Amino acid sequence: MRTTDITIDRHELGELAPLLLKVAGASLVIGLAGIAVMATVGGRSLDRILQSWLVGFAFFLTLSLGALFFVLLHHVTRAGWSVVLRRLAEGMAALFPLLAVFAIPIVLGLPHLYHWAEPGVVAHDPVLAGKAVWLDPTFFTVRLGVYLLVWSVLGIYLFSRSVRQDATGDPQLTITMEKRSAPGMLLFALALNFCAFDLLMSLDPHWFSTIFGVYIFAGSVVVFYAVMPHLTHWLQHHKELLHTVTVEHFHDLGKMLFAFVVFWAYIAFSQYMLIWYGNLPEETEWFLKRQTGQWTAFSLLLAFGHFVIPFLLLLPRSSKRKIHRLLLVSAWLVLMHWVDLYWIVMPEFSPGKVPLDPVDLFVMLTMAGAYGM
Repeated sequence: MRTTDITIDRHELGELAPLLLKVAGASLVIGLAGIAVMATVGGRSLDRILQSWLVGFAFFLTLSLGALFFVLLHHVTRAGWSVVLRRLAEGMAALFPLLAVFAIPIVLGLPHLYHWAEPGVVAHDPVLAGKAVWLDPTFFTVRLGVYLLVWSVLGIYLFSRSVRQDATGDPQLTITMEKRSAPGMLLFALALNFCAFDLLMSLDPHWFSTIFGVYIFAGSVVVFYAVMPHLTHWLQHHKELLHTVTVEHFHDLGKMLFAFVVFWAYIAFSQYMLIWYGNLPEETEWFLKRQTGQWTAFSLLLAFGHFVIPFLLLLPRSSKRKIHRLLLVSAWLVLMHWVDLYWIVMPEFSPGKVPLDPVDLFVMLTMAGAYGM
């Protein structure tokens, strides 16, 4: 039997907890107030608010998915370097019950977001009629609940066992988490893939791409590794983890971020190239929406902003070891991940025009506040 020596070095938020709650609470209040003002005085429709809500939900869902992948992966591989950072990822991976609450407006507003959920539409569309069993509002809701339940069980289980180990120092808990993480990784991957199909790909129910789930996975891991340096640096700025997290940890985070930026670009290019080469109308229409009018510039921003620029900036070793350079690039990639999700969702509702609106910001503030609390 493998034995493990565990030295417990505790770090607690302490005085940071009230500060975090204050900042998160302010973000939540400002966001909710902004949405209310935009809905009443600003005249924003329910459809427009729900569209922004879907983008925001997808953003924080993918962030937690990236965190859960990090925890599962590092248990499966028995990684040692990440132990001091893992609690941050475990915390984000345990927030899927909150994300289930975020999903409620989407479920209640299905006909406002998904063409196939409108009454009577399926009967007049032979393509949708062939997918009627899968694209059923009730079945959609059940599947979304199952995905969130699977992730919630995995995230909360790993978080709770890790916290218990802090109290007991029992090495058997590490072995148990490693054993559970291997099948957990399979469940994670299946749920992510089908959730990507349901939540985002079905916005255009005529379009399909078997690599789409991998594309969403790649973005999830990128945004997680982009957020981690900021959380770690924020804690160090407030005198936490000063001697526990070193420049080597930031360097490792930077290397992983660089690797998954390249992986995201590889998957994005693979999807685009195969559809372009096949040149089938039912496949090319999805990209045509995103290369028409103002969306052309938005697509170029995504290509250069999500790959070319961060690739060049992260290539030097110094960019991954000098904290402020890494923070700058990672902040840019957080923004680009939001741009990516906006590019996936919004052309379905606003072809030819990029409908940037203050309600997009207020939704993000609302969810960020709740997520941070």
